[in-house]
Amino acid sequence: MREQLERLKQEALRAIGEASGEDALQEVRVRFLGRKGELTALMKGLGALVPEERPAVGQLVNSVRDEIETGLEVAQQAARERATIERLQSERIDVTLPGRRLAIGTKHPITQVVEEVCDIFAGLGFSVAEGPEIEHDWYNFEALNFPPEHPARDMQDTFFVEDNLLLRTHTSPVQVRTMLKQKPPVRIIAPGTVYRCDSDATHSPMFHQIEGLMVDKGVTFGDLKGILTVFTNQLFGQKTGVRLRPSFFPFTEPSAEVDIACVICGGKGCRVCKNSGWLEILGAGMVDPEVYRHVNYDAEEISGFAFGMGIERIAMLKYGISDMRLLFENDVRFLRQF
Repeated sequence: MREQLERLKQEALRAIGEASGEDALQEVRVRFLGRKGELTALMKGLGALVPEERPAVGQLVNSVRDEIETGLEVAQQAARERATIERLQSERIDVTLPGRRLAIGTKHPITQVVEEVCDIFAGLGFSVAEGPEIEHDWYNFEALNFPPEHPARDMQDTFFVEDNLLLRTHTSPVQVRTMLKQKPPVRIIAPGTVYRCDSDATHSPMFHQIEGLMVDKGVTFGDLKGILTVFTNQLFGQKTGVRLRPSFFPFTEPSAEVDIACVICGGKGCRVCKNSGWLEILGAGMVDPEVYRHVNYDAEEISGFAFGMGIERIAMLKYGISDMRLLFENDVRFLRQF
C-alpha cells in the first residue's frame, strides 16, 4: 500500500507538471482526487490492512492528498498568470492607430422638409397648431362638410378605432379645433402624421401632411394664390412656375389643385411629369361657408382659404426620390444622402 501511494503521488505530480492549462489541471484533479479517482480507489483498500497499520497508512494517504492538492493549486495559479499575460498580449491596444469616429446622425428628410415648410410659412405670418392623431368623426369629417353619407368619405379609406373614433385622415381637424377656440383673424399651419388604408410606391398607410388656414376680413382667392406662389418659389426656386386647376374638396369652394413646373425637366415634359410639364403638389381653396357654420363664424363678415400638402410628395420632388417606401425603410445608406 505504501509503495502504491508513493507511485500514485509521483504519477500525479508528473501529470500536474505536464498539464498545459486550467482545463488539463482540472482533468488531473478528477483523475486522482475525484470520487472515482485513483486515490479514492486505494483508500478503499484500507479495510484490508491489519488494525496496527491502518493509522500510519491513513496519515500517508492524507499526506499524499495534501501534496497533490498543493501541486494543483500552485500549477493553477501559474496557469492563470500565463493566461492573463497571453490575453494582455493578444488584446493589446495599439494606441498609435487612428480612433474610430462615432457616426453622427442627421435629420430625416421628412423632418427636414417639415422644418423648411414651417420656416417659410412662419415668415409669412403663420403659426404652428397641433391636434390629436386619434380623432373624433365630427372633427375629422362632419365639421368639414363630410356628412355621414357623403360620397367624398370614400376618397379617404379610414382606420376606425371604435365608433366615432378614428385615426385622422388629414390634419384638417386641427383647423376646426383652432377656429372653435379662436376668433378671426386666424393664420395657422398644422403639420402632423395622418393615416389612410393605402400602400404602394406613391402611397403609405402612415404619412405626413401640412395644412394651412387663413381666415380674416377681406381674404380673397388672390391672397391664396399669392401666398402659395411665394411658398413654392422659396421651396423649389424663384423661377418655378405655378398654376391652379379647378378641383373639388368638400370643405372648400371654389377648390383648386396646385401644380408646379416639373422640377426634373423644367416644364419641358418628361417621364416623371408624364410629359405634361407639371407636377401636382397640393390642394387648396376658399373655406366653404358650411364649415364656418360648424365653428360659429359669420360667413357674411369673414372669408378665408385653406390648403394642404403631403410632405412625402414634397420630399420626393425636392430630392428626386422615386419610391415613397424608401422614406420609411430606415436604410442607413439611403438616409446618409440627406
